[in-house]
Amino acid sequence: MKRIPVGVLGATGMVGQRYLSLLENHPWFEVVHVAASPQSAGKSYEEAVRGRWQMESPIPQNVKKLVVKDAAHVEEAKSCRFVFSCVEMEKEQVRNLENAYAAAGIPVVSSSSAHRWTEDVPMLIPEINPPHLDVIPEQQKKRGWKRGFIVVKPNCSLQSYLAPIYALEQAGYPINQLLVTTMQAVSGAGYPGVASLDMVDNIVPFIGGEEEKSEKEPGKILGKIENGKIIPHTRLKISAHCNRVPVVDGHTACVSMKFAGKKPTREEIIRIWREFTSVPQELKLPSAPEHPLVYREEENRPQPRKDRDAEKGMAITLGRLRECNVLDYRFVGLSHNTIRGAAGGGILNAELLKAKGFFD
Repeated sequence: MKRIPVGVLGATGMVGQRYLSLLENHPWFEVVHVAASPQSAGKSYEEAVRGRWQMESPIPQNVKKLVVKDAAHVEEAKSCRFVFSCVEMEKEQVRNLENAYAAAGIPVVSSSSAHRWTEDVPMLIPEINPPHLDVIPEQQKKRGWKRGFIVVKPNCSLQSYLAPIYALEQAGYPINQLLVTTMQAVSGAGYPGVASLDMVDNIVPFIGGEEEKSEKEPGKILGKIENGKIIPHTRLKISAHCNRVPVVDGHTACVSMKFAGKKPTREEIIRIWREFTSVPQELKLPSAPEHPLVYREEENRPQPRKDRDAEKGMAITLGRLRECNVLDYRFVGLSHNTIRGAAGGGILNAELLKAKGFFD
């Protein structure tokens, strides 16, 4: 199969680097365009990231010599069937830029937060809400876009707990309360990110906007389409505490949950998690983990260093399920924040879009 030409906006940043690393030798997509700030424009990609390439693997050979373009120059991306967006700018600037690409007929698969609360833009986790793609024709019609559209992925912190909650809901055990404490890796702040003197021998109990995102975004993901827009789900109430911890990659969440009705047994919960699959697995999407939820029986797992790379960083690893003295049960969830929570999740979104015919 001839690979689809794609671009990466924000290609020199931490998430952009992860996109390029994961897209190397991708069976469906080929990177032909890299774009970033005016400061990087005109340089080869290799030159633009010299001294700040943060991935474990080398810069992909097919990307090294690509000339970095100014992301604001939409016309230079005409060779792309769609673009991944992970630009680091003010939210309004990102929103306007992504709109410009979509208006030019270039779909945008975004990792940014700019359009997460646009009511006709799907905020997608492919295992949870693929039906939200049905709102795209309405999005296009409203704006007069023909081929262009925008799909976003949610905040990285909620990846570690929302899929296991959804799996229980789908099995007939609705949940109405969550208490969540996240311990989030420094790579979530990009590069150079949080100053080392703030993180060494320390925990920072504040990440700007993170608690609000963790509490609100699940409602839209679990919502439904009505009259051409996504109406958020309101039953699930979440209280979140978000902390930055001295871990390179991997967001951990300690979660207590309260069921709305019948309470399953511990054994039933673990069985549901281990057997859970969804649309990406049915479609055998290239980046889809065979087991999206992995449960570990060891009393001291999951751990970021040992478990963040499960299923190539795309699985959610769970453990320590036990009864809670305040709510019903508590558990620990872990996800790789720059793979599942960012670039890998964006690529999986694009794979789902392709499989559903949005790039034909």
